[in-house]
Amino acid sequence: MSDAEVATMSGSETAETGETHVEGQEHPISVYLWVWLLLFVLSIGSYMVDYLGLQGLLRWSLILLFMFLKAGFIIAIFMHMKWERLALSFTILLPPMILLVLIGLMTSEANYTFLTRLTFFGQ
Repeated sequence: MSDAEVATMSGSETAETGETHVEGQEHPISVYLWVWLLLFVLSIGSYMVDYLGLQGLLRWSLILLFMFLKAGFIIAIFMHMKWERLALSFTILLPPMILLVLIGLMTSEANYTFLTRLTFFGQ
């Protein structure tokens, strides 16, 4: 295989072929501005949870929802994960998701252990 064919296969073109070389992607600034505005709105929502004095499960559910949404937008847009290949996205995002599942399993196991101790040892 010639050098020009190898360069063409890798995505870069040579000057000999007369084709242009595409270096990277340009994302419009409007995407970043919309996400910035959305993050601002989500932050207002999380502050309103405290301002309205919500308590209990509703409070923590809303706080976690706003937190995960903001983190997801930051990862997707500002860290350019939206435009990455699927394999790279899975490489970066799958391990934390697996850890969250394992933490959930450990939490349920801890609750079971605590309730078992209360049953057999009393209060």
